[in-house]
Amino acid sequence: MTEPSELAARAAEKHVVVIGGGIGGLIAARECAKVGMRVTVLEASDAVGGAIRRAELDGVALDAGAESFATRGGHVRALLAELGIDDRVVAPAPGGAWLAGVPGIGAAPLPVGGLLGIPANPFQDDVRRIIGWSGAWRAYLDRVRPPLTIGHEHSLGKLVSTRMGDKVRDRLVAPVTTGVYSASPSDIDVEIAAPGLNAALTRTGSLSGAVAALRDEGAARTAAKKPGAAVEGLDGGMTVLVDALLADLENFRVEVRTASPVRAIARDGDGWTVVADAPVDPASDIALEDAADSDDEVVAVAEEWQADAVVVAVDERTARALLADAVPALVPTDDVPAPEIEIVTLLLDAPALDPAPRGTGVLTVPGSHVAKALTHSTAKWEWVRRAAGGRHVVRVSFGAQGEPAATAGLDDGAASDLALREASALLGVDLAPSALVAAHRSRYVQAQPASVIGSAERRAAARSAVQAVPGLAAVGAWLAGTGLAQVIPDATEETDRLRRTLIWE
Repeated sequence: MTEPSELAARAAEKHVVVIGGGIGGLIAARECAKVGMRVTVLEASDAVGGAIRRAELDGVALDAGAESFATRGGHVRALLAELGIDDRVVAPAPGGAWLAGVPGIGAAPLPVGGLLGIPANPFQDDVRRIIGWSGAWRAYLDRVRPPLTIGHEHSLGKLVSTRMGDKVRDRLVAPVTTGVYSASPSDIDVEIAAPGLNAALTRTGSLSGAVAALRDEGAARTAAKKPGAAVEGLDGGMTVLVDALLADLENFRVEVRTASPVRAIARDGDGWTVVADAPVDPASDIALEDAADSDDEVVAVAEEWQADAVVVAVDERTARALLADAVPALVPTDDVPAPEIEIVTLLLDAPALDPAPRGTGVLTVPGSHVAKALTHSTAKWEWVRRAAGGRHVVRVSFGAQGEPAATAGLDDGAASDLALREASALLGVDLAPSALVAAHRSRYVQAQPASVIGSAERRAAARSAVQAVPGLAAVGAWLAGTGLAQVIPDATEETDRLRRTLIWE
């Protein structure tokens, strides 16, 4: 039996390089450091956190990326407790969301009591208001149709349109999948997005009956809840988590380097060589020497790192490129289905928004607006309302899978102008240009959602290829699925696998 002191000594001899400082990378670094390993984190950008980032608008510090986390599984809460910041957890206001772009009526409250927008009762007043009487009667046919192929449909969009009609799919389900997953209902895998729905469909004989059954059984994570009810946030913003992780890593003496993009990684005997750009002061002797024969100012030099193991915690396209030689089975490709999302955050002096006319946010019927969603942050989060000091914060989201963000080709000024016009339309309030106090634009590439058809097989194949290489692990949303509730436990489990091989084998 190996003594604990021997295991600790083995751990202390190991050096792990983590490539990428998003949440997955920070969790991986923490898990390795906890057992005494020396850890270096190399982040390409000038800040860690990945999709969690901060912006300051006229002195107000706000989330510019992810603003909340899903409560499912309890994994995020457990981490917050470990870090001593679970007292900062806050719940969103119960105001509910609206749906904009509905043909014939414009906007209406998003119906409650459904699952992914699928209603349990198509004649429910808030449902019928959106799909009309014709849509309600068409959806009711689901109750009287023979079962036939029940339980065998993978595509959520096809299942909904076949059973309940196009209006339910396009006006109720599509706004939810586009807003939540940045994907069309036709691309969503029923079994992943709504576990148990197909089985309940077979049991009850109808799709609406299946939704009602899941709601009553409490098996659906979001059934019978208003959108947003299954998430929580942090007082002060989600960057509170990033700050806490950084402080914890500092206690473990983890070296975190930003502005250090990795150029290459390669097997080196039983270990690894990692080549990264190291920032250099432009006035230093190194920079002056390297620039002697060039008109260009040198601000970085290549630096090599030797490691016993490497954790790759970057986006899919970057990971496949870096691992092209080390993991031949992980073929690099430019055809990575990853939505490019832009969020424009607006700080507004607009008293007309005081009564929160459209609740905590708005989803849009695809094709009706250039924005896919809007969050009225000061209506949704009490801490944002306090920080804004009587003003309003609105986040407007653009872009979805297969649909570039409408702001992509615009400069910052034009992007904020477009966001203001969209906010005015979605909230049903005239927001004059003079109402805009400040704006911030944030762009990020969202990993393909785990619920997209074929994604599970794609992820499994990639992970299997990585795990076949000694001393290598890969974490992040492209392997775990989007959201902290998936990224955190996945990074913990994958890093634990790597730790065991380094210490025990």
